[in-house]
Amino acid sequence: MRVFELARELKLDSSDVLAHAKKLKLDIKAASSGLDDGQVAKIEAAAKKAAAKKAAAKKAAAKKAAAKKAAAKKAAAKKPPAKKAAAKKPPAKKPPAKKPPAGQKPVPSAEVAERKKAPAKKVVSPFSVHDKVVYPHHGAATIVKRERREFDGTRTDFFVLEVAIDQLILRVPVDKAVDLGVRPVISKTAARRVLATFREEPLEAGANWSRWYKLLTEKINSGDIYQVAEVVRDLTHAQQLKGISPALKRMLSKARMILASELRFALNLTEEDAVKRLDRALPKVEVEEEE
Repeated sequence: MRVFELARELKLDSSDVLAHAKKLKLDIKAASSGLDDGQVAKIEAAAKKAAAKKAAAKKAAAKKAAAKKAAAKKAAAKKPPAKKAAAKKPPAKKPPAKKPPAGQKPVPSAEVAERKKAPAKKVVSPFSVHDKVVYPHHGAATIVKRERREFDGTRTDFFVLEVAIDQLILRVPVDKAVDLGVRPVISKTAARRVLATFREEPLEAGANWSRWYKLLTEKINSGDIYQVAEVVRDLTHAQQLKGISPALKRMLSKARMILASELRFALNLTEEDAVKRLDRALPKVEVEEEE
């Protein structure tokens, strides 16, 4: 199971699941990272514990607020008549302003106030809101907004991504977006070169099936659209030739989704037309019938 899939089950953001994993000292870095059963169980337990703690705190706060309101109402009913106001004291004299050390110019008060009001410096990124980008293992997405969230007392800027095909919402730290493989969508010319990959000789499994499966997995997770196109080419060829396992069928479906999502943005097509364009470019294998 992937981090983003667990987040969907728990009705949390992927970033919340990653935060739980960090507290549990699990070596999980991104929303696309895989989780074993043990890690899933630990994160689920931590999420349930955090939710229960939050609900209990909310209930206690509501109870305290109600008690405080009742006490204030009761005190107001017993309030004695107001006493006459005492004579106003003259305002206290302000202490004389400290003189700056010799040789140092005084800083104007307006400049000091301006310094205090200065906002925190934003993280510089090559991406902006409304940009079309690609996130490895998920495909093309749109940056719908930039937001600031707090984890463990540290405030971090995130890009909120909406994945093109399944409208999945992902959050990526702004300062780590490039390191996590986020990149711009390819050009129209590059999209045509990607489709030309289908005309090249497909790579077959051969005798070492497990090594072939591992290679396909690495390609689909690379974020490189040319490698994803090779996965679609090779698995489509294998499926037409002799059929593939359910696991490989899921991998082919995922690779087609990633590829179609980027072709959709690169060639300015609808989702349906992008899939049709992909299918037209794939060669058909003629299987000889046995006599």
